[in-house]
Amino acid sequence: MKNLTGIICWLFVCVPALLWSQQDTSRTDTPLPDGAEDLIEDFIQNSNAEDDFDFNDLFAELEYRRSNPLNLNKASQSELEALQLLSDIQINDFLNYRATYGDLIATEELQAIPSFDLKTIVQLRAFVSVKGGVDDYQVPLLKMIAQGRNEVLGRWRRRLERAKGFKEFTGFIIPLDDRPIEFIINENPYQGDQNAYYFRYKHSYENRLTYGVTMEKDAGEEFFRGSNSQGFDFYSAHFHLKNYNKVIKDLTIGDYSVSFGQGLILYTGFGRGKGTESMAIKRGRRTLKGYSSVNEVNFYRGAGITLNLHENLEATIFGSIRKRDGNLLLPTDTLENDDQISEFTSLQTTGLHRLKLEIEDENAIQQSVIGANVKYHRDRWHVGVNFLHNKLDKPLTRSFRPYTQFYFTGDQLTNISLDYSYIFQNINFFGETAMSDNGAIATTNGVLFGLDRKIDLSILYRKFPRDYQALDANVFAESRTARNEEGLYLGLEVRPANRWKFTTYFDLYTHPWLQFDADAPSMGYDTQSRLTYFVKRKLTAYLQIKYEVEEENLRGNETKTDFLAPTKTFRVRFQFDNKLNPGIELRTRLAWGFTKNDVNINESGMMLFQDIIYKPKLLPFSFTTRFAYFDTPSFNVRFYAYENDILNSFSVPPYYNRGTRFYFNLRFKGIRNLTLEARYAQTFWRGEEGFSLNTTEEILGATRSEIKAQVKYVF
Repeated sequence: MKNLTGIICWLFVCVPALLWSQQDTSRTDTPLPDGAEDLIEDFIQNSNAEDDFDFNDLFAELEYRRSNPLNLNKASQSELEALQLLSDIQINDFLNYRATYGDLIATEELQAIPSFDLKTIVQLRAFVSVKGGVDDYQVPLLKMIAQGRNEVLGRWRRRLERAKGFKEFTGFIIPLDDRPIEFIINENPYQGDQNAYYFRYKHSYENRLTYGVTMEKDAGEEFFRGSNSQGFDFYSAHFHLKNYNKVIKDLTIGDYSVSFGQGLILYTGFGRGKGTESMAIKRGRRTLKGYSSVNEVNFYRGAGITLNLHENLEATIFGSIRKRDGNLLLPTDTLENDDQISEFTSLQTTGLHRLKLEIEDENAIQQSVIGANVKYHRDRWHVGVNFLHNKLDKPLTRSFRPYTQFYFTGDQLTNISLDYSYIFQNINFFGETAMSDNGAIATTNGVLFGLDRKIDLSILYRKFPRDYQALDANVFAESRTARNEEGLYLGLEVRPANRWKFTTYFDLYTHPWLQFDADAPSMGYDTQSRLTYFVKRKLTAYLQIKYEVEEENLRGNETKTDFLAPTKTFRVRFQFDNKLNPGIELRTRLAWGFTKNDVNINESGMMLFQDIIYKPKLLPFSFTTRFAYFDTPSFNVRFYAYENDILNSFSVPPYYNRGTRFYFNLRFKGIRNLTLEARYAQTFWRGEEGFSLNTTEEILGATRSEIKAQVKYVF
């Protein structure tokens, strides 16, 4: 570890000295494509967790394709999906057009393809071409390792106010009445300081090879001492080789993600959920992918390979052994040693190791996984068989709760599934059916219709029994865990005229068994509609309405027996984006909504923000800033809003209670190959008195402030 420390210090100290000796190989930072902010915002809102997924590499393919355009005359379905710019309907229409009329002559020909509107074509042209040529499999591996693009990125983050969890915390509760002031005593402090660090080195050769290392320390975790005497709390490294020759399609060593079918047994990559893009219901991505994010749960560690066994047949096999955080079940006899602990009650997914109890649970469980996939594919269809086996070194013994009665327990779990996709003219059928080793069968099946040049329709039906078990399922549903749900989803997209687009969906679902927040079988439905008007490179305006009804335990019920009540949630939003010139853009959003049931809740609130985005072409600096005002009674009425952040970082906080929020991002690119960034963000809650100090993350006072700094060097 001393060598590792020396390497890190060398990178931070010596890299700036190379600035003037390296050739300028930096590239224009890839802006997020239209719709990307909505995609991230929808994901965070549906998961109700700000840091549930690391989006660092979500649009990495675009960064490469900006200087290495994808040849549309040779592009496969998976390569088109990787762009994240086209819907499944648009990809199907494109493949049908190319099969019928042959290679494209120019990108302008895309206008003849059904479902391709002008906005899509303009955005797509920056990342594609129609040049001829064939794949070059002759590049030696050593050349790919030695040559290519290198990126070093370091980030520092700190919250300015001190949270209750830190050792030096002292403070007073502001009284609500004439009661005496209460002194705060911190009996279980974080072991580390308030600083958070992130470091990443990544090498890439075209889109054929990537390798690198990622390191992270969260606020409150120790750094080069205590439980982290080796330095950072989290280390990750990967090596991923793509399309090396006609046999090896993918080879990955180290940390990687795996995705099978529609996610019924395994999908560790980013999976879309319900949201603005009503047609985006089909899972689809490369089976193996190198992992360079900082989510400490959503990956495997070992090796995997995908082989082209035949022109139409490919097979994937992978293995993984890694440590997981788990809540250990302590012996009832306190005289027993920790070595005799043989069970645990749950797997931890936060990745945080700040408190002594969190440190005790760190790497307490060893998880071994083997998996395989065999896929037979033709131009318009494929069928795949998937296998997954999990082995834990200690049995999982859950604390009894009525709703967890059918959850997985034990130390081994095996899943198998069959997935398929079939394109017939302008119709795409797809789905997956899976079985866990207790005999439970889950299924999800959908169809995408291109009804007309201006109308697309999507339908998806899923049925997940209460006793279906899968540790790493990630499906398109109300609950991504593929358990205890049956539902029907209908989506519609209409492009009635140039510059206009209308999307809507309706999803009806039931939960046949109990849930965490529902002490009886329950049901619900939600619908969302958006009408968008846009003028190319000038403005975009939309009106969005979402309404949801879900049965859940009555909030605030003081009786011993909970009963269900339908909770209704309504949100309406208007946003106007106006590009005054190529360097200045204004964004304005106004949102209003309410949450209520028929018994004891009726709350409403609003949120308003104004963004200024300044990115001049001839100056070395740019900035983005926002001022937001929000007024809601509680967290029940909250508004999620995507915030511009520093490169490779995203922020989608919930706006709730009463107050204001401000942030300012500054970027400087005046030195070749180097990008320097800083961010300051502050939330002020108006009239916050007696703020509850019931968790280690709570802070006295009405202000929450955070500062970030980042350096990125490309050579």
